[in-house]
Amino acid sequence: MAMTMTEKILASHAGLESVQAGQLIKAKVDVVLGNDITSPPAIAEFNKIGRPVFDKDKIVLVPDHFIPNKDIKSAQMAKTLREFAHEHDITNYFEVGRMGIEHVLLPEEGLVVPGEVIIGADSHTCTYGAVGAFATGVGSTDMGAAMATGDTWFKVPSAIQVNITGSMPKYVCGKDVILTLIGMIGVDGARYQSLEFTGPGIANLSMTDRLTIANMAIECGAKNGIFPIDGVTIAYLNGRTKKTYQAVSADSDAIYTRKIDIDLSDLTPVVALPHLPENVKAVRELPEISIDQVVIGSCTNGRIEDLKQAAVIMSGKSVHPKVRTIIIPGSQAVYLEALEKGYISTFIKAGAVVSTPTCGPCLGGYMGILAAGEKAVTTTNRNFKGRMGHVDSEVYLTGPAVAAASAITGRICGPEEMVK
Repeated sequence: MAMTMTEKILASHAGLESVQAGQLIKAKVDVVLGNDITSPPAIAEFNKIGRPVFDKDKIVLVPDHFIPNKDIKSAQMAKTLREFAHEHDITNYFEVGRMGIEHVLLPEEGLVVPGEVIIGADSHTCTYGAVGAFATGVGSTDMGAAMATGDTWFKVPSAIQVNITGSMPKYVCGKDVILTLIGMIGVDGARYQSLEFTGPGIANLSMTDRLTIANMAIECGAKNGIFPIDGVTIAYLNGRTKKTYQAVSADSDAIYTRKIDIDLSDLTPVVALPHLPENVKAVRELPEISIDQVVIGSCTNGRIEDLKQAAVIMSGKSVHPKVRTIIIPGSQAVYLEALEKGYISTFIKAGAVVSTPTCGPCLGGYMGILAAGEKAVTTTNRNFKGRMGHVDSEVYLTGPAVAAASAITGRICGPEEMVK
């Protein structure tokens, strides 16, 4: 029976020769992920089961949402996570000073590899499809049960084939690819389906591009997004992971509910306007929109390549006096590399502030909350009403180059304006 990548991975973890869309299965998991918000309720459910953790090496705990602790409540949540990790001798627990934003940290540390089943109590767990894994978000109850049993249930998703061709023009990045796709199909256009990326254009996407694209699969309702394993994948994993892995590929006659074609050569920098990621417009088509804040970072665009894009634009320039600009490296390793390459100096000299790795403002947590009437350009992944602060604020999603250029001009603009 012909299968997609997702179907093959789920079948192997369910101990079945094949599976098909709509089938209910119980599958073993290779990684169970939690953070400081979602893990405490998962731990409470786990404790009700009365069993030890199924494998201390396969549970990953990353305090990153309100960390370093924002207030007493966040400190208590972090303490719950910390005590659980120590009590159960969890191998992959990342304390402050060694942590990062979870979806930047796990690929960076080689903790996710092709062919795995990865669940996380965070909706952007789908990020790891970039390395050819089946990765999806679950609720805290499912996380708690999986920490005890090592398995969970799934309804096998049907799949959409996204055929990628061409190569990206200058200033276009993975963020533009996924926002363009979401703009095409809408925030529910792939509801409970797998986005399976194929085509010759994939070879022209860096791992950073792929991680960004897979990260936002959830923003069009997808169960997961997944890329094939190629030379880019293997080069990224070499020297990064100690795990052995099995490369999986879709059958040539696999069944897809629809096919979507994206020619990278036709893309242009875009922005998702409030208050949905599907409200996508080309930057060049926008009227003048003055802004109050820029955030560059997050699990979507907090990697070193993202910071490089921003630093190139901001080098030798100054942030607009009416704009607050916040740079958030995705991990300690990213922060250190950005420091060594001079990016941090560039940002500070330009008048930006550089934060410790944290989710922070992305979910309206801290480190950049918006007041009523304020507008922010951000490289994060959601712009729902009230997402980054007051319900009367506005969030505009875009890539690092557009965000950096907008920080300089004080209005949403393309990076081309910075090089005229």
